[in-house]
Amino acid sequence: MDRKKIIPILGFAGFVTMADNWVVSPILPSIAQNLNVDIASAAIVITAYMLPFGLFQLLYGYLAERFGKRQVITFAISMFTIATAMCAFAVAIPDLAAYRAITGMFAAAIMPISIALIGDVFPVEERQAAIGSFMGISFLGQGLSMAIGGSIAYFLNWRGVFGVYAALAVLSSILLFTIGKNIPSTKNKNSKVVAPYINILKNPSSAIIYALVIFEGLFLIGSFSFLGGFIKQVFEINNFAIGMVMTAFGIMALIAGRKSGKIAAKIGRKKTVVLGLSFACIANIVLVTLGGFLPAVIIAIGLMGFGFMMAHSTFLTLATEFAAKERSYATALVAFFFMTGGGIGTAIGGKIVAASSYGNLFIIYGLGLVMVITCALLVKKAFNTSIQ
Repeated sequence: MDRKKIIPILGFAGFVTMADNWVVSPILPSIAQNLNVDIASAAIVITAYMLPFGLFQLLYGYLAERFGKRQVITFAISMFTIATAMCAFAVAIPDLAAYRAITGMFAAAIMPISIALIGDVFPVEERQAAIGSFMGISFLGQGLSMAIGGSIAYFLNWRGVFGVYAALAVLSSILLFTIGKNIPSTKNKNSKVVAPYINILKNPSSAIIYALVIFEGLFLIGSFSFLGGFIKQVFEINNFAIGMVMTAFGIMALIAGRKSGKIAAKIGRKKTVVLGLSFACIANIVLVTLGGFLPAVIIAIGLMGFGFMMAHSTFLTLATEFAAKERSYATALVAFFFMTGGGIGTAIGGKIVAASSYGNLFIIYGLGLVMVITCALLVKKAFNTSIQ
């Protein structure tokens, strides 16, 4: 199969899951109002999605190697479709959180296993560009999701958002069952459940990278998750407008995805990660100092998207080299640590917002990003070592 066709097919599956993944942030105020809870309490819906999303990465790493990466992706997107539709029928926060947890269980397979499959198909010199393009398409879904989701929530309601995304997931399933069935996908009947994870984590270089990914998720997703609530509180605008503002994240993520490979080749992986995390940190500073000025907020959200993609696509490319014959395990660990960190960051962020303010949240998480940047700068070998 022509490699050029693989990225759009996998990218659309990523587009759909990331659109669904991040859509709760801009419509969180609407969900909270409709279900009669405050925004801090409603944020449990985000955490409920992220924690199983992270945890189930570990299972999918094994399943992808055992039964084939393409096969697992196809099964997962089909089940994701059903789970997403269920969210539209929730009547209270507890059952919505439960449906989001189920959605997260199946969405967990799409991104890391797709990246592992790309790692199998594309040679190392083309890999970060391919991963960046895939990630860019996927996170464009996240960005457009905010505009589309916000407009659906404005003209219909938040339930309609999940209905639309379920319909998009149906289309993705059809593509994978038809054209996508020709994507090369190997099986390894001798795959182990736990041992490959232990072997990868035993290496000091990979362990350092995964530690950085945990805190990237904690402070970056922790900041992002509350942007919708922050914008709603400060500017008192509707869901459609919130979605349009937050589209800046997805647009800049798409741009960074296409550029990250070339940038990493020119300045090195460590500097690319540091640059990306620095943009995210600057975004928090802008939100704290100029958060009452809407154009500045849009710029900050764009910086956060650009910075995220620069750093995260580099971490993912590194992970494809940690276990050349079992890439699904290595990329699954990236998603596991990132989303687990993000879930924890969102949970803690909800408590910070409830106890103080959004401004204090952005200050604390901005300082957290400074810590991660400092740690990345102190690392000597992890960014240059391939573990085969």
